Amino acid sequence: MDIAASGGLGALTIGSLAERTGMSKSGLFAHFKSKEALQTQVLEAAGEAFVADIIRPALAAPRGEKRITVLFECWLEVSRDGRAECLFTSAAWEYDDQPGPVRDLLVRMNLDFNDSLCQMFRTGIAEGYFAEGADPEQFAHDLHGIMLIHFQAHHLLHDPKAEERARRAFARLIESNR
Repeated sequence: MDIAASGGLGALTIGSLAERTGMSKSGLFAHFKSKEALQTQVLEAAGEAFVADIIRPALAAPRGEKRITVLFECWLEVSRDGRAECLFTSAAWEYDDQPGPVRDLLVRMNLDFNDSLCQMFRTGIAEGYFAEGADPEQFAHDLHGIMLIHFQAHHLLHDPKAEERARRAFARLIESNR
């Protein structure tokens, strides 16, 4: 994941992995069979880490605003050090117009995360934490937008106020949906 996060998913090859690990290319090829298989397995591992670091803690929190807030806080924590988010963000740009199994997996993972976020929000609506007419898909879109710009401001621009701005935007998003 480190190779892909720092150099892009395209930089993750059996050769680059062999060099990084000191293992033989032939041994790694026998295990992965192809560059695409290596890349999809790394994406799957990053997805598992994302679920463990962000989704599971949120689901363990009380429903409604608290659950969404825990998800946001965990997502901020992950974005601070660029773990999976860097990989997913760069891979989305890298593979947005490249058909194939890597792109298909990225699309599915993004849709699954969006569905999870929408369901958490729908539950909050049903239990009276958010306005009855609130739009779960718009909420998920807006929250993802907050996190993407936070990631860019924090990592690319080294903006010392990136997290503060993300928190203010999140507070406005929550308030607008109460």
